[in-house]
Amino acid sequence: MTGGVIDIGYLELFAASALMLVAGIVSWRLALGQEKNIAVSTVRVFVQLLAMGFVLIYLFQYQSWWLVLIVILAMALCATQIAVSRVKNQVRGLWLPVFASLLCSSVVIAFVVVEGVIQPEPWYSARQLVPISGMALGNTMSATAVAIDRLFSDMDSRSEEIFTLVALGATPREAAFPSIKAAVGAGILPTLATMSAAGIVQIPGMMSGQILAGADPVIAAKYQIVVLLMMSAATTLAIVLICFLTFRKRFSKEGYFLDAGIR
Repeated sequence: MTGGVIDIGYLELFAASALMLVAGIVSWRLALGQEKNIAVSTVRVFVQLLAMGFVLIYLFQYQSWWLVLIVILAMALCATQIAVSRVKNQVRGLWLPVFASLLCSSVVIAFVVVEGVIQPEPWYSARQLVPISGMALGNTMSATAVAIDRLFSDMDSRSEEIFTLVALGATPREAAFPSIKAAVGAGILPTLATMSAAGIVQIPGMMSGQILAGADPVIAAKYQIVVLLMMSAATTLAIVLICFLTFRKRFSKEGYFLDAGIR
């Protein structure tokens, strides 16, 4: 037992990978062709999480503001790559807008939460700032990919309407605004659903982790409330930023709407 947490042996940990046989057997029996992806994902979760654990041990022991900053930037870069890879619509030049949206929304909101609510000492405490930034990045990463797909799919489905609006003198922003609204609405729904189910259908991750670590359940609930509110704010900000940073990619420099096939 470490700090109130029951340690899991490495033998038991690797034995737990047998749980992925459920997904593997289903994929094999239904001919889904996902066996390789399931195996790769299982290996990645072991390697990535254990590596992060060892990095955090070092970071907690020798933390400095610049080391914390490097770790958060590395997490933001990885989140950007994953978010861009999840976008189904082929749109050029997404990488920088996605990175800016994720970094500005997640890190700023996480910093506000850590400094304004938790107030650790020192202010750059890796034990608080890194996990909370990671939670914010994880949620905004998924929401950003959903919002981009919804934005361009909606704009393409409204192509004739947008052509007409632009021809009548509307600006690209005016013509795209209904699609921006639809994308923002679609992006924030999962977070709102999670908030609605919290404490009734599920005990969310951070609260569950703290309870398993021996924390007071009420204190764990307070932390989880703050995290859910943080994720809502970060997700909304990220979606709004990415929509307004990317909608012009479906328009020419002169303001004409371009078909999806035109690059």
